[in-house]
Amino acid sequence: MSRSQPLTVACEGGLVTASNQIDLLRRPGVATELENFEVSIEGGYRRISGFEKFGGSDATQPTGGAATIQGVFPYADGVIVTASTNIYFTNDGISWLQINKLSAGGGDNYTTFTGKSATARTGQGQCQFVLFEGATFNYGEVIIADGANKLWSFRMEGTGALNTRTFFTQEITVDGTNGVKYITIHDHHLIAAGVENNLNVVYYSVYNDPDNFTGSGAGSVQISDQIQGVKGFRTDLIVFAENSIHKLININDSNSIRIDPITENVGCLSGYSIQEIAGDLLFLAPDGIRTVAGTARIGDVELGTISKSIQPILTLLAQSISSYRITSAVIREKSQYRLFYSNVSAVAAGQRGIIGTLRQNGFEWSETKGLEVTEIGSGFNKDGIEAYYHGNNTGYVHVHDSGNDFDGTAILARYSTPDYDYGDLGTLKTLHYLKVSAGSEGLATPEVQMRFDYGSGDVPQPADNFSLGTLNPPSFFGRAVFNTNIFGATADPMVRIPLQGSGTSNNFTFISNDSKPSYKINGLYVDYIPSGRR
Repeated sequence: MSRSQPLTVACEGGLVTASNQIDLLRRPGVATELENFEVSIEGGYRRISGFEKFGGSDATQPTGGAATIQGVFPYADGVIVTASTNIYFTNDGISWLQINKLSAGGGDNYTTFTGKSATARTGQGQCQFVLFEGATFNYGEVIIADGANKLWSFRMEGTGALNTRTFFTQEITVDGTNGVKYITIHDHHLIAAGVENNLNVVYYSVYNDPDNFTGSGAGSVQISDQIQGVKGFRTDLIVFAENSIHKLININDSNSIRIDPITENVGCLSGYSIQEIAGDLLFLAPDGIRTVAGTARIGDVELGTISKSIQPILTLLAQSISSYRITSAVIREKSQYRLFYSNVSAVAAGQRGIIGTLRQNGFEWSETKGLEVTEIGSGFNKDGIEAYYHGNNTGYVHVHDSGNDFDGTAILARYSTPDYDYGDLGTLKTLHYLKVSAGSEGLATPEVQMRFDYGSGDVPQPADNFSLGTLNPPSFFGRAVFNTNIFGATADPMVRIPLQGSGTSNNFTFISNDSKPSYKINGLYVDYIPSGRR
């Protein structure tokens, strides 16, 4: 009788959709399906956190109804939100202050400001925000671009209750009455691009004066392609266009300022996909997620491709880019790049996104489904703590990456391994048991499904899923709460699951569909018995 043999697998590599089944035999730790999981920077795959309304059960919609959120940006002790034709600020998600009202030059107190008429942001679309931090500003000056109107500037001074603060607002003229779509801060200048009627021109403000585009030191440069976004990178300004990428050099020297091409063969599909992480710029190109990265040569940059493992997903996205609304953010504490693409004609359950986690060997990817995000924003609050918010079509603002479900809707999560042939695809194996290294952040009850021979209908398949039991979080002395935490659990227990069935190969799918706390799958140990050759 054959003795049992082991297979040990560490969960690493993330989602891979660009390899065939035989190629995946060499990479047992990757996932063929990784939905509503994220790659952990410590290794393993973690079921993502959810989201919850900012303001909890007392939360209200800034417009009073289900208007699509066009922009969110953490500011001071709250968040700025754009929706319909207005701009709002809240520090609790319950009471909203409308801030698209023009203040006096020296600012307005609360009573004066709230008593003024609104300046409607007619045609307001998807918004971009930048924060200009002046030396004497409490919270900095926020500048908002919406693609249809002049730039809007908002600044708030003072602490304590909102009715004790002073408010400063104004419209910023870049080029007549033309609206501005893309903005960024670079080398003490406000940069504006995507300007109506001048879509291939980059405008820059006076040095240290983001409100002035006509004074000494302000100017503009023109490229031969339609601009899709702008972002500072080290000492240069990177200009992303439809079919090319350029860099603006020497912005503070009128005698030597110039635009140099980086490439004429690669463009950017959406300026709302551009983010900085780990010193590089990430953006959505027609052939996937690319980086603008530095090289050993001073002033030189290179374009890298970091998403080949999920190329089929991004190819489909690129082919239908006009059907989607793109938004992105960086979750710094997790070294993550998150990109969401919402289809306006799809229900929330069908909305998708991708998550890239930067680990030692590069980015590893996963997908989200059912997480509807029309706009996402991240930034540091007044206490220096990074906050994440997103909006959707319900009209509410949500705390992103928080809670155990999608605002009351259970999270369906799936992680599928490749098929394992245990070194010999021609030998029948009878599975004895599976050990799973798993950790949890609360009482979680995931299950595992097993399929033989690539799910063949010619092979008997187990009818039911196998339970991992209840995963208990560990309790640490000094932090555990009596009568709440369960004592005796380990940080990453090995859960033993008896198995049944046989085949020449098999895979495992970990599934949960609930509102329970997140858990993580670190690795697998399979005990099997080889038998006759087939």
